[in-house]
Amino acid sequence: MAKKYSNKINKIRSFALSLIFIGFIIMYGGIFFRTNPLVMTIFMILGLLAIIASTLVYFWIGMLSTKAVQVVCPNCDKPTKILGRVDMCMHCREPLTVDPELEGKEFDQNYNRKTK
Repeated sequence: MAKKYSNKINKIRSFALSLIFIGFIIMYGGIFFRTNPLVMTIFMILGLLAIIASTLVYFWIGMLSTKAVQVVCPNCDKPTKILGRVDMCMHCREPLTVDPELEGKEFDQNYNRKTK
């Protein structure tokens, strides 16, 4: 069974986007407690914290993205960014590496770990 891989930058951006929606859902959950202002306020604050966390994650991945190595994918000829030794193309999901030792080997995200 083939594993489904995706680009690391896109994974983190998707997580940040989900935090925004989770924050809004938590805030909307507070509407059910309109009769109890304290509980409603707690829901609103928790939702706001999720949205602030999303902003921090977006900032972090933006800073991380500036340090990523930009390469041209040999499969689709589009520029993409690589985090770590191995990553996937953002456009066509082609496995990419910047390490000559890993060329020709089967794609495994564990190559990015420092301990084996």
